[in-house]
Amino acid sequence: MSAKDTGHVNGAFNGAEVSLDIPTNTLYHTSRDCIVQQEEEPISSGGWADSCRSTCANIFRKKTLQKRFPILVWLPQYKKDYIFGDIVAGISVALTVIPQALAYAGIAGLDLQYGLYACFLGCFIYIFIGSSKDVPIGPTAISALLSFQIAGGSWQMATLLTFLTGLIEILMGIFRLGFLIDFVSGPVGAGFTSAVSLIIFSSQMKDLLGIRTSGNTFLQVWISIINDIHNISWPDFVLGLICIVMLLSLRALASCSLGPKQGKSTCQRLLTGIFWTVGTARNALLVCGAAGLGYWLSISGNEELVRTVGFVPKGMPEFQPPPFHMDAVVNETSGLVLADAQSFWDMVSTLGSGLIVVPMIALLETMAVVQAFADGKPTDATQELIASGICNVANSFVQGLRSNGGVARGAILNASGVRTQLSNLYTSVIVIIALLYLTPCFYYIPKAALAAIIIAAVVFMVQYRVIKPMWHSKKTDLIPGLGAFFACLVLPLQLGILVGIGINVVFILYQAARPKLRIETLSTPQGERYLMLTPDRCLIFPSMEFVRKVINKQGVKSTLPVVIDCTHIYGADFTAAKVISTMVTDFAQRQQPLFFYNLQSRVAQVFEGLNKDLVAIYDISTLHAKLAEKTHT
Repeated sequence: MSAKDTGHVNGAFNGAEVSLDIPTNTLYHTSRDCIVQQEEEPISSGGWADSCRSTCANIFRKKTLQKRFPILVWLPQYKKDYIFGDIVAGISVALTVIPQALAYAGIAGLDLQYGLYACFLGCFIYIFIGSSKDVPIGPTAISALLSFQIAGGSWQMATLLTFLTGLIEILMGIFRLGFLIDFVSGPVGAGFTSAVSLIIFSSQMKDLLGIRTSGNTFLQVWISIINDIHNISWPDFVLGLICIVMLLSLRALASCSLGPKQGKSTCQRLLTGIFWTVGTARNALLVCGAAGLGYWLSISGNEELVRTVGFVPKGMPEFQPPPFHMDAVVNETSGLVLADAQSFWDMVSTLGSGLIVVPMIALLETMAVVQAFADGKPTDATQELIASGICNVANSFVQGLRSNGGVARGAILNASGVRTQLSNLYTSVIVIIALLYLTPCFYYIPKAALAAIIIAAVVFMVQYRVIKPMWHSKKTDLIPGLGAFFACLVLPLQLGILVGIGINVVFILYQAARPKLRIETLSTPQGERYLMLTPDRCLIFPSMEFVRKVINKQGVKSTLPVVIDCTHIYGADFTAAKVISTMVTDFAQRQQPLFFYNLQSRVAQVFEGLNKDLVAIYDISTLHAKLAEKTHT
């Protein structure tokens, strides 16, 4: 039976053969046995030459090129009206990303310039290969914290991490492994993000309070804070609190709108625009104001009152390959070796599981931005993996920090009226100008001000709002979420999220090992009673022993003929076939009838490979006749 036999054509099945696995001369009672089988291409006898030609032809097809280079799609359609929106969006993001990059470099334990190095080359490359206009490439709080915990504050290790994770992202995109993020469930993601926000908040206490802290995990940092709290710097603390209050106030100001939603006067539109601009540029305005305060304190002889970030190198970074080895660090005075030399493999071993965790978290962050502003359009995780990977490989050649799309900056892009990916060009240009001409001004920025920028951002990353709907929806989902949350607080982040994923996998395996079986006692029109058991999923090795015990127990308990409804069984393995064979033999020894109803033909082939005596029935009237026959015999 084919699709055209039904008189209905479904575009979803174009190029596929639709068949129903129904034995002839029987009635069909369910539409769930519809199998879609993709037609296989005939194998050419030309060998490798034809295969290579076919692959090259596919790569250079117009459709493939447009998919891998989205600029080929949007650039020919670019209009003059788009220029203003892209310029405004690019400038708005630049005013946000520059102070954030300085702050995130501090989170990563690096000198501030490394944050800025990550904000121009990747942005420029994304123009050509990025699939979303709302993704601004740059360092994020999560990527910075992961870099610190994995690379340990070494710029060589951080740069190599950027390079290797970029390569891994490219390979994941080529092999279409974007589905791996599906193993990071919503509860695990929420727990991870919430734990990250608390860890970042804690890491900024040293600059906010003017004390010394140590440790990588949440508990270690707070123990060191408590031990050194007596050395608090009150001027830094007061300045930091004032900055936090100002940032939160300006953030609220950005959402203020005067007058009605429709029909605003010119004055109302102007004031609303000013409020939004000031609120959006709040980080840049704060940094400028705080740097002015730091400069005034310096020229007035009170430079020691608050701690400033100090010297930031001026100019563009040197374009060079990432470091593939580290020389030993030796004290020139005493000759004492401060750090041993490391080969490439030593460095890779130090990075460890972070090489896998970082790309997955980066893809989660980037796809959160893409999907948030997709407006129902399809998204391409594969292309984002490739784009992010290429951007990070390029960033590693300018010693840039690990980068990907950030939700906050993506929201600014979208709210600024961004039209295309060209907005990244204007962001790149402004960052380059800052590197060339503005770094001497960064010397006077108080560390407490940068800490305030980070704290004011991460407090909104705590996803406490998901607890209530999760509790009302499915309470067990709180277990992997809370497991990931507490594991990330106690363990390094890359291990903490793996704990959360592991808990999720255990839940999935438990459900696979414990399928639900609906048990009903039914009667035929002639009055013969029988037991109908309906498994709700495929029969695979983890579940078979459980299923066998349930069916045998019910069979022995009732002594009625047993019918197994196989409507939902779309697959089985050798272990399932072995258990079914044993079960058929057990029922035969007890002389108790056992029938398999609506058994898929491909599943029947697996079962019959070990036992030819099973009885498969596909018609309810045939089933009733068989039951009557067995009852009377």
